[in-house]
Amino acid sequence: MDLGLRDRACVVTGATQGIGLAIARGLVAEGARALLVARGEHELRARAGELGAEWLALDVTAPDAGDRVAAACQERFGRIDVLVNNAGFAEIKDLDALTDAEWQRDWELHVMAAMRLMRAACPRMAQAGWGRVLNVASSSGKRPSSTLAMSYSVTKAAQLALSRAFADRFAARGVRVNAIAPGMALSEGWTAEGGLGDQVAAARGVSREEALEAQGSRLPIGRPLEVEEIARIAVVLCSEAASGVAGAAWSVDGGAWASIL
Repeated sequence: MDLGLRDRACVVTGATQGIGLAIARGLVAEGARALLVARGEHELRARAGELGAEWLALDVTAPDAGDRVAAACQERFGRIDVLVNNAGFAEIKDLDALTDAEWQRDWELHVMAAMRLMRAACPRMAQAGWGRVLNVASSSGKRPSSTLAMSYSVTKAAQLALSRAFADRFAARGVRVNAIAPGMALSEGWTAEGGLGDQVAAARGVSREEALEAQGSRLPIGRPLEVEEIARIAVVLCSEAASGVAGAAWSVDGGAWASIL
């Protein structure tokens, strides 16, 4: 199927690893042009070189990040067609241990950064009469996680609400704003040293491999997701094929969200 993404100008944040990198790969494979955004310049250069993409080293929580990203995409590609808000952070921490600063950190990253990027990109897309925005939220935004920090779940829920609000605002002008709600996936966030896998392992007194296997077995499909499984759905929602989808929050979580709504 031709997804209609050839030569589309796409921005992906948090694009140097995990779900973000997998989405960028999927977009490029469809013939799109990609601007990878993340903080680490060295890794950005490497990933962009592999994909034949452009890159921009930037902290998306900066107050001017939205304008800078949209301007960079416009400058390099002449327009901005697709925005994927993927940058995020998760940790395992008890509700009583979370500080005000940690709550604010998650709010700035998952809500304010996504809002500023959409605020900059959506009017440009609307003026062109075509656009796609995908917010990478979490299954924890639909039902607070018993594992991840509550600040993550709450701010991901806010991100879903934000996504819906922008969808309503811009749908009639050709811009489709949607979200995906991934479940546990074998990204670096779970598998890297010191990541969520190690945090679960330390709490339960098991190895990282045992922790990942146990956590994945809780999903109805019986295993963790691969990042490519999430990226495939993301790419479709960024494409012409999603012309009839607006304001959705698609679960890509191995069946974890136990609702038909």
